[in-house]
Amino acid sequence: MTLPTRLRLYATLAVNLVLALLAAVLTTLTAATPAAAAAGVGAGYWHTSGNRILDSAGEPVRIAGINWYGFETPDEIAHGLWAQDYHAVIDDIKALGYNTIRIPFSNQMVEDPIVPQNLSFYNTGPINLDLKGLNALQDLQKIVAYAGQDGLKVILDDHRSEAGESAESNGLWYTSTYTNQNWIDDWTTIAKLFAGNPTVVGFDLRNEPHTPAGDTYAEGATWGTGDTGTDVRLAYENAGDAVLAADPNALIFCEGISEYPDSSASGGYDSTWWGGDLQGVAQYPVQLSSPGHVVYSAHDYGPNLFQQTWFNSSTTTASLESEWNKNWGYIYSQNLAPVWVGEFGTDNTAADVSSTTAGSQGQWFSSLVAYLTSNPWMGWTYWALNGEDSYALLDSNYDATPASAQKQSLLATIQFALPGAVNGTPSASASASASASASATSTGTGTGSGSASATCTYSLTSTWSGGFQGQVVIADTGTAAINGWTLAWTFPGDQKLNNLWAGTYTQTGEQITVTAASYDADIAAGSSVTVGFTGTYTSSDANPTSFTLNGAACS
Repeated sequence: MTLPTRLRLYATLAVNLVLALLAAVLTTLTAATPAAAAAGVGAGYWHTSGNRILDSAGEPVRIAGINWYGFETPDEIAHGLWAQDYHAVIDDIKALGYNTIRIPFSNQMVEDPIVPQNLSFYNTGPINLDLKGLNALQDLQKIVAYAGQDGLKVILDDHRSEAGESAESNGLWYTSTYTNQNWIDDWTTIAKLFAGNPTVVGFDLRNEPHTPAGDTYAEGATWGTGDTGTDVRLAYENAGDAVLAADPNALIFCEGISEYPDSSASGGYDSTWWGGDLQGVAQYPVQLSSPGHVVYSAHDYGPNLFQQTWFNSSTTTASLESEWNKNWGYIYSQNLAPVWVGEFGTDNTAADVSSTTAGSQGQWFSSLVAYLTSNPWMGWTYWALNGEDSYALLDSNYDATPASAQKQSLLATIQFALPGAVNGTPSASASASASASASATSTGTGTGSGSASATCTYSLTSTWSGGFQGQVVIADTGTAAINGWTLAWTFPGDQKLNNLWAGTYTQTGEQITVTAASYDADIAAGSSVTVGFTGTYTSSDANPTSFTLNGAACS
């Protein structure tokens, strides 16, 4: 979803709900959840086993994240950067206890990225300077790189075809302009762009497939019908295999549809939220060329968005759970595959967070949090971080204080902090935690009337058995810009790089030479560039202790 007012029409059909006695909700919220991750948990790429997602060491992890939208809109940039620096926003996401960011984008952005204009470069001081002049794909790479530096994971979501608001109006994964082949090709482009970078843990293949209002089931998104023009299960298999050919370690997230045949339902079809019906998985699971990658994703919302039939004066926690179990919870409970609630959200009034009134928004939200508590390895990402959204986590200034402390506190009960993060207590900022670091200083001559000097700081942002993710931050500490740069160092261990962003690299033995990418070649006085990379090692991943920048020794 994207529309700030969140007004959407759903084609709904009557659903008979199982009635049960009203159950206490808030008392269940303190039930056991996965403990904060031990050091090292969450490192590397993730894969699946049964209903769990496991990290590269085989330890279970829980996606406990936030949606941050904007790239999918005509702005083609994450929203809020008109008020804050993107580093600060990502630091705040981490400080608030979230471990993953779901970032929507459009096919139009992939194929024809603009240089975004809806961001600022000054707010009581310089902000977002390293995004100036970059196109949307380059901005996305910057944001992903810093999220990785902060120890966060990213899920990229193909939200719609044309740049715009909300899901695609035809309910499908393609349009006449952005065809099925465009969709697959665009996913290949994105997968290649981030291949080898375990910060991007996976790809949400399509946002909210559905049957548009007024259309028949056969005209919208279907599941298991075998119709190549409407069967999203077949589309997921085709695109998923294309993604894995480009990025073999990625998770593939597959959302549900909005209707599914049910002879017992009025009209012969169950109806639920867009992307929220995964009943077809029982008979028609997504089968990729390589096992261990599929995660099913459902979206779920409350009556403030739309008055579904199961929201009424007889609604109970048990009746809500029955609806969830029917549509997608059974996949988790039967150990078929992991489940991720990719979107859910509520307004910021106390009643909309925790009311116990039957059929209310607060009853739905607190019951869903309790349901996630009782299913501790089920993933989730709250909709949305954005301060302009009806369900905003932050306020319109995008500062670190949540718009609703009550809502943030409730979400904190189901968080799963990765190393270096904390559960849920708001703070002004959070600094990245690295396992090791080394820094050095270089002086030289820039352009203009001042002189250039720089620091080069190396750190490991993530490590796992035989692999690592690291970065070098080049900071211009002088009074003149650095125009063009080449960075070099020699590993003291046996590290081999396999991917690098913000530049191009060559490796001769243990010596690395990095040449700036065109969009990172100039470093303004007082700003910095982060060179990120992943690699492997056999016996040692010890940090380098000296660097050269434009041929000048940093030691």
